[in-house]
Amino acid sequence: MKQNKLHNIKETGFKVPDDYFNSLEDRIISDIKLKKISGDSGFKLPEDYFNTLEDSITDKISTSTPTKVIPLFRKRTVIYMSSIAAAVLILFNLSIFENKLTFDSLDFETVENYIINENIGSYEIATLLSDDDLIEENFIEYNVEERTMETYILDNLDIEDITLE
Repeated sequence: MKQNKLHNIKETGFKVPDDYFNSLEDRIISDIKLKKISGDSGFKLPEDYFNTLEDSITDKISTSTPTKVIPLFRKRTVIYMSSIAAAVLILFNLSIFENKLTFDSLDFETVENYIINENIGSYEIATLLSDDDLIEENFIEYNVEERTMETYILDNLDIEDITLE
């Protein structure tokens, strides 16, 4: 509201129930009589109750029997589980599931990539060769025509592969 209209307000905005002031005296007197009658709650404590309460509680606690503790893992269960785990481990370590690798089962590209990437020298390769692999017949020179060599180089080699040193 604006301040200039405050002096024009005739009502406070509060309302009192009907016959409030007529029955007010009766209600006050009935409340006083009720307090006189109900002054005592009816409950009584023994003398020195709070002084002896702590002693009586500790006596009850100390005389109680200890509770039985049940372990989560019994010794027998742990032994069974460890024996099963050991049996499974032994089963997987046996050579039943082992596949033997041979040189015939390897791809040519796999071996070639391994030799290139692992920087294996000629001495390491020579130790892998047997006496049968080093027969003179394996090193006989074949005469290849120049035309055949030229077509092979053009078909199989890139310019990037040829390096001049």
